[in-house]
Amino acid sequence: MANPVLPSSGVLSPLGLDAVRLSPGFWGDRVALNREVTIAHCQEWEEREGWIGNFRGERPRRGREFSDSEIYKLLEAMAWADHPGLPALAETVAGAQEGDGYLNTRWSGSRYTDLEWGHELYCYGHLIQAGVARLRTHGEDTLTRVAVRAADHVCRRFMEGTQTCGHPVIEMALVELYRVTGTERYLEMARRFVERRGLPALADIPFGRAYYQDDLPVRQAQVFRGHVVRALYLASGVVDVAVETGDEELLKAVEAQWERTVARRTHLTGGMGSRHADESFGEDYELPPDRAYNETCASIASVMLSHRLLLATGDVRYADLAERTLYNMLATGVALDGRSFFYANPLQVRVPAVPLDGVNHAPEGGLRSPWFDVSCCPNNIARTLASLPAYVATATADGIQIHHPTPAEIRHGELAVKVETGYPWDGVVTVRALTGGRGRIALRVPAWAAGARLTHRGEVREVVPGYAVADGPWRTGDELRLELPMGPRWTFPDRRVDALRGSAAVERGPLVYCAESVADEPPLGDLAARVAPPVEHHVNGVVELEVAASLGGSSEPSGWPYGHEPDGRPSGADAGLRLVPYHRWGNRGPATMRVWLPVGAEE
Repeated sequence: MANPVLPSSGVLSPLGLDAVRLSPGFWGDRVALNREVTIAHCQEWEEREGWIGNFRGERPRRGREFSDSEIYKLLEAMAWADHPGLPALAETVAGAQEGDGYLNTRWSGSRYTDLEWGHELYCYGHLIQAGVARLRTHGEDTLTRVAVRAADHVCRRFMEGTQTCGHPVIEMALVELYRVTGTERYLEMARRFVERRGLPALADIPFGRAYYQDDLPVRQAQVFRGHVVRALYLASGVVDVAVETGDEELLKAVEAQWERTVARRTHLTGGMGSRHADESFGEDYELPPDRAYNETCASIASVMLSHRLLLATGDVRYADLAERTLYNMLATGVALDGRSFFYANPLQVRVPAVPLDGVNHAPEGGLRSPWFDVSCCPNNIARTLASLPAYVATATADGIQIHHPTPAEIRHGELAVKVETGYPWDGVVTVRALTGGRGRIALRVPAWAAGARLTHRGEVREVVPGYAVADGPWRTGDELRLELPMGPRWTFPDRRVDALRGSAAVERGPLVYCAESVADEPPLGDLAARVAPPVEHHVNGVVELEVAASLGGSSEPSGWPYGHEPDGRPSGADAGLRLVPYHRWGNRGPATMRVWLPVGAEE
């Protein structure tokens, strides 16, 4: 099955790219753009920057110590997308592999001398994931043989001892290779890497061992901490190991860590990572909007983890977080033209960034750029969008479950259905049977969708958040209709989030909205919104919102930004403030932006 995650057990079974075909719509359009534009864009830049040339032996070597991994992510994207450029690029990579399976363009002469920062095993992880994608979509070829030889080398070198890598990812890659080949040593190697971490297995560093989750054994940790991408990639691998070995204790440990992290260390957009200094989680409720890092790769890792937990447990809350993250982080990470990207995703940008056409050396700024010194995000977006249909629906023995409504055709067993919807702009989701057959169809009802209604065989009933279920048998042409309430809603932060007191945000359906100001008109640094029902505006198929606000402040700034009276409303004139979906901001040029709006005192 063409699927990036294919566990041998679990409550739900994934449906792959061969069973879910996206049609034009919110996600179908993005998947098509990714194949037609973004993948070629990434390959062009990797050639331009010399990263592919490293595999040809061109000197001097160019790129960071982990740049090999970007070529592997690109190969994975090409595999899922059935891209014609894959064979030639795979041959280039194969030419650099050494006789014993070792493959790294940076460390060949000094193997494994810096496991904390060298990223050798991390690069293998992405190579193996690319190989798995090719095995599941095409079968054995040059790329798959390179990946298997590398995995065998890793097992020979690391099966005994206590070593691991400073950047997790090889754990879930090895498990997936085990799943596709049945070779037990790959699962055992992954299990040992998981159990070694936190003993400790790595040297201490200035950031502390928590940076790469080596401060505590996985089973003892209470929350995700340290570098966000590392933490979430590790957790994904831990879930994979737990599922394949039947280790319920290990699975429960990750579930508990996920629950506390979502409750205390996750931004409204689903983004994770509050600190720039080490790209890490902050402490509980440390969620500043303007200093939020929220790396795009971290959001992709979060979706990977949520999807794995959903498959393992069937718990709808994992699909809810995945949806929030997909619409407000993954969709935000790439521009509407498919050729520029966000690395970091703050919830407030105070100063418009300066646009550039080349490599961005300061990825934490609020600027989509065509490329970065560390271009993990463009390639990660490319491989995720290429495999996105595999996240849409799952199956059980008695039917199918549609977790992410988007126009598509879904087939499982004798049942084939067509999903038609204008989601996320429209809340109506229609599922039509293309063939007759038995089976239960379940549609996810998001947590925000109280009052949703399901129509089946002329009967209309209200359904609560969770899953709306309808049973067959189905005849060709039978319809199931879900109506989700899509009215805008104000959202308020937990009082323990110090940085957000006195503010509120607006959501509609799965989308978070923001105020965007191109050329600082209106000025967003001094505004106060009124909590009143937002007005909807339909603009070229997109729903924008308008809220009442006071814009602009006193013309004479105070000599001291503190006083003895409570702050009231700015003295500027009342006006309508237009809000756009967060994922669309920054497409009209440099702008200021804020998600959380100060709420002024009522008169």
